[in-house]
Amino acid sequence: MRILATTAILAILYLGRDILVPVTLAVILSLLIAPLVHRLRGFGLTQTFAVLTAVLAVTLAFLAIALMIGSQLVRLAGKLPQYETAIERKTQVLRDMTINRVDAWIADAGRRPASRTAPPRDLAPASTEPVSAAAEPSGMADTSGIATPLKPPAIPAGNSVDVIGKVLKSIWVPLETAGTVLVVLIFVLLEHDALRDRLIRIAGSSDIRSTTNLINDAGDRLSRFFVSQFQVNLAVGAVLWIGLAAAGLPHALLWAAMACVLRFVPYVGVWIAALFSTLFAAAFDPGWSLVIITGALFVVVELIAGQLVEPQLFGHTTGLSPLSVIIAAIFWSWLWGPIGLIVSTPLTLCLLVVGRHTKTLDILVILLGDQPALTMPQRFYQRALSGDAIDIIASARVFLKRGSFASYCDVVLMPAMQLALLDFLAGSITKDQQFRVRNAVVEVIGALGSHTRPGRRRRHRSSVLEIENLGRELRRQRERVSGKYQGPIKVPDGSVTLCLGLGSLADDLATELLVRVLREQGLDARHMSLEELNAPIPEGANPASVALVFIVSALPGDEREQGAVVTAKMRSRLPNAFYLSLYLRGVLGATQASGGANRVDYVDQATASFREAERAGLEWYRNRKEAS
Repeated sequence: MRILATTAILAILYLGRDILVPVTLAVILSLLIAPLVHRLRGFGLTQTFAVLTAVLAVTLAFLAIALMIGSQLVRLAGKLPQYETAIERKTQVLRDMTINRVDAWIADAGRRPASRTAPPRDLAPASTEPVSAAAEPSGMADTSGIATPLKPPAIPAGNSVDVIGKVLKSIWVPLETAGTVLVVLIFVLLEHDALRDRLIRIAGSSDIRSTTNLINDAGDRLSRFFVSQFQVNLAVGAVLWIGLAAAGLPHALLWAAMACVLRFVPYVGVWIAALFSTLFAAAFDPGWSLVIITGALFVVVELIAGQLVEPQLFGHTTGLSPLSVIIAAIFWSWLWGPIGLIVSTPLTLCLLVVGRHTKTLDILVILLGDQPALTMPQRFYQRALSGDAIDIIASARVFLKRGSFASYCDVVLMPAMQLALLDFLAGSITKDQQFRVRNAVVEVIGALGSHTRPGRRRRHRSSVLEIENLGRELRRQRERVSGKYQGPIKVPDGSVTLCLGLGSLADDLATELLVRVLREQGLDARHMSLEELNAPIPEGANPASVALVFIVSALPGDEREQGAVVTAKMRSRLPNAFYLSLYLRGVLGATQASGGANRVDYVDQATASFREAERAGLEWYRNRKEAS
C-alpha cells in the first residue's frame, strides 16, 4: 500500500504539473509578498488595495527586469560576430597549452621521433577534364563554364503572418503560465486568512494547536527564507554589477542580473552565471586580465555571501542538510523541469516542517534535516563497534575546541560506555566487538591526552585484543612516561590528589579519566587501585603530601555498598586529607546526584560528574591557597 500510495503521488505530481506548477509559484510568491502587504495594511489601506498595490509593484519590477535582460541580450547577439577572432585565438592558445602538450608528452613517452610522423596526404590532382552538365551539382548552372549558386526564392509576403504566428505560439505558454500565476497570486493574498482556516479544518480541526503551530512554522520559515534570499541575491547582483562595470566588462548589468536570478537555483546557479560571464570576458578581452578579474570577483562575492551573510540571515532557519537540498533539486527538476529546480528548496522545507510536527512522518526529519541522526554517545559507540577510532578522534577534537575534557567524558565517553554495557548485559555484543570497543577507547584517550609519549607506535593488534581493563591499560600508558608512581615520590605537603576506584572495570576506567581530567588542570592527580590500598606505603613517600582523595564509582551497583568501608580505610592511612566522592549517574537504575536522597554521607563532599569533580578539586585548592 505504501508503494502504491507513493506511486500515485508521483503520478499526480508529474501528470498535474501544468496545474500544480503555477499554483506552487503563486503560493511561494505570496509568501514573498506577504510582508509588503502587511506593511501596506499598516498604512491604512484595505486588504484589496494593499494586495493589488503589492502585486502591481512586483509585476512592474519583474517586467522591468525582463525588458532589461531582453534588451541586453539583443545587443549582445548583434555584437557576437565581433568576438569570433578573440574566441578562436584563445581557443588555439588553450589547445597549445593542453592538448598539444599532452600529445607531445605522449610522443616523447613513446619515443616517436617527429621525423617519423606521417606527412599529410597530398590532395588528389584536380582533373583537367571538363565537367559535363550532367555531373554539375544541383542548383549550379552557368553557360560560361563557371558554376554560380542560384539565388533562393523570395519569401512570399503572406508568410510573414506565419512567422508572427510561430513567434506568438512560442511565447504563449510562458505568458499563459505567468497570467495563471498572477491571478492565483491575487486570490491567495486576498483570501489568506480563509485559506489558512480551511487548511486547519482539513489538516486537523481536532487538534487546532498542533495544526496552527505547523502552519505558522512553515509560513514563518518559508517567508524568512524567501525574503532573506531575495535580499541577498539582490545585493550580490548589485555588487557584481558595480564590480564588473568597474573592471570594464560590457553588458555588466546583464551578467549581474543573470547571477541574481540563477542564484535562486541552489549551489550551482551562481556558478553557471560565472561561467557565462567569464567566457564572455575571454571573448571580449584580447588578454587574460579581464578573465581573471571576472572569475575572482564571482568567487570572492559568492564566498562572502554564502559563508558569512547567508548563515547569519537564514542559515539556521531552514534546517535542511546540503545533501537533501541537492537530491531535492534533482528530484523536483526531474518532475517539473527548470521551475522545479527553483522551487525545490521551499518544497523540501515544507516536508521537513511537516515531519517535525507529525510523529508518523518524523522520518522526514532524519532524511532531510541537518541535525545529526545519532547522538554523540551513539556515534562514539557505533564508530567504536566498527573500529573507526580515527573518526572518533576527529569528532572529539572538534568537541574539545569548545568544551573541556571533563565535559567530553560526561557527555560522550561515559554514556557511550554505558551503551556498551547495556549490550554486554543483554548478550548482544560479540567478543570481537568488545575487543574493538576496548581498542578504540584506548586509542582515542591516548590520542587526546598529553600523557603518552609522542611518536610512540601503536601496539600490535594481538596485544591490544588482550586488554581487559581499560583503566589499567590507560594508566600503564601514563606510567611509561611518568614512572611507576606516576610522578616523583618526594613532593611538597598537600600537593597530591589520589583517585581510588571501587573495584569494577568501569570504576577503573572512570578513575583513570578523572586523573586525566585533573592533570589537564595542572593538579598532581594519581590513580590508585584497591590492591594498592592494602599494600605498604612506598619508601620515601610522605602521607602529608596527599591533600585530596576521590572515591570513584562509574555506575550504580553493588560495589558502592563498600564505599564506606574503603573510605574508612583511607582515612586511617590519610587522616588529614579531604575526601570527595565521584558517583556518576548511570542509565541502569537510580540516579545518584550530589545532595540528593541517596547522599553519600561518609565523605566531605559528593560530586556526580567529572565537571563537578573538577570544579570541586580546583575550588578546594584555591580556598586553601587564599586561607594560607
